[in-house]
Amino acid sequence: MMQLPPIAQDPSYHAFADRRALFGIPSFLNVVTNLPFLVVGSAGIILWARGPGFSGARWAWLCFFIGVTLISLGSGYYHWAPDNNSLVWDRLPMSVGFMGLLVAVVSEHVNVKLERILLAPAIALGVASVIYWHYTDDLRLYGWVQFIPLLAIPALLLMFKSPYPHRGMLLAALGIYAAAKVAEYYDQAVFIWTEGLISGHSLKHLLAALAPIPVYVMLKQRAVRKS
Repeated sequence: MMQLPPIAQDPSYHAFADRRALFGIPSFLNVVTNLPFLVVGSAGIILWARGPGFSGARWAWLCFFIGVTLISLGSGYYHWAPDNNSLVWDRLPMSVGFMGLLVAVVSEHVNVKLERILLAPAIALGVASVIYWHYTDDLRLYGWVQFIPLLAIPALLLMFKSPYPHRGMLLAALGIYAAAKVAEYYDQAVFIWTEGLISGHSLKHLLAALAPIPVYVMLKQRAVRKS
C-alpha cells in the first residue's frame, strides 16, 4: 500500500445523495441510521462483561465491540456536518473495530497468546492511520487498516484450524459488510431506485451494523457451549 502514490480524500465523498433534514437534524437518515451500531455494540460489551463462558481473544473482542459502539457516535457526528475534520471521528472508532477483529481472528487461529503481543500495537496502528490521513491527506495506511481484515480473515479460516466453533459466522459478517460497501458505492442510485425512501449510504449504515451480529452469535454460542 505504501508503495502506491498518495491517495487523497475525494472532496465529493461528502456529497451524499440524501441531505434531507427532519426534526431539526440535518441529513436525518444518514444520522439516525447509526443508532443500530450503538445497540449491537452495547450487546457485545454486555456479553463480554458477563465473563463466565467467554473464551478466546477476550480483550480483542472487547475492542471490536467498543469500536462498533463508538461508530454510532462518530458517524452520527460526521453526518451532522460532513467534512474532513468531522470524518476523523467516524474513522477513529472504525479503525479500532477493524484492528480488534483482525487481532481476535489471528490470535484464535494461530496462537491465542498473540493477543497480548499484537493488540496494543494494532490498535495504535489503526488510530495512527487516521491521524496520518488527517494531517497528510493520504489514505493509503487507513485503506490498509480497513481492507486487510477483509482479505486476511478468509485466508486464516482456510489455512488454520481453530478450537473455537461456529467460525463460518465470520464469513457471514464479512459478506454483510461487503454488501454494505456496495450500497455505499451506489448511494445516489439506491436513492433513485427507492424513489427517495432511502439512500445507499443510509442502507450501508444499516447493513454495516448488521455485520457484527454473526460475530455476536458466534461468541454467544461459544459461551453457552462452555458454560
